[in-house]
Amino acid sequence: MEHILMKLPYGYDALEPMISQETLHYHYDKHHAGYVAKLNTLIKETVFESKTLEEIIKGADGAIFNNASQVFNHDFFWKSLSNKSTNQSTYLTSKIDEKFGSLEGFKKEFIDSAIGLFGSGWVWLCLDEENQLTIVTTSNANTPLTTKLKPLMVCDVWEHAYYLDYQNLRADYLENFWKLVNWDFVSSNLENAS
Repeated sequence: MEHILMKLPYGYDALEPMISQETLHYHYDKHHAGYVAKLNTLIKETVFESKTLEEIIKGADGAIFNNASQVFNHDFFWKSLSNKSTNQSTYLTSKIDEKFGSLEGFKKEFIDSAIGLFGSGWVWLCLDEENQLTIVTTSNANTPLTTKLKPLMVCDVWEHAYYLDYQNLRADYLENFWKLVNWDFVSSNLENAS
C-alpha cells in the first residue's frame, strides 16, 4: 500500500499572517512530503508494506516508525488548524472547564507545556482512559498512538514549523497558534473518542 501525502485543507496563504505561505511551502512540501516519500521507500518488501499508517506506528521501530509517526503527526497538525473561525462544542467546553477551569487556563497550561518541551516535538490535547482531558508532550517523532491516549489536537513545535516566521520566539508562535485552532476538528475528535 502506497501512503499518499494528504491534501492541505486550505490554501498556502490561508493561515497568514500567523503562519506564512513560505513556512507552509517549506513545512508541507519539503518536510511532510519527505516523510511520506521516505516511508514508502522504507516499507517496500517488508512486513509493513501492506499495513495502514496506524498499524505501522504500533508495530515498527527505528526509521520506519519515525517516518510513519511523522506522517501521522503532520496530518493531525494540519487538521488541527483552520483559516475559518470555529467554536468549541458545548461538550468540549464543559470538559475543558472541568479539567482546566477555563479556556484561558487550558491555553496557559498548553503553552507552558510547549515552551517547556526541550528540543523538537509536539504538544497534544488527549483524552485519557478515565475520559479526562490531558496535555502531553512527545519528543521527536513520538505520538500518543503508541499509548492508550486518544489524540484530540496537536501543535507542532519542531523549529521548521515556525522558525522562518518567528526565529527562536516559540512563545509568539504558540500565542498565534490559538488564532488558528480548528475547534470543529477537536470537538469531533472528542465526540468520537468518548
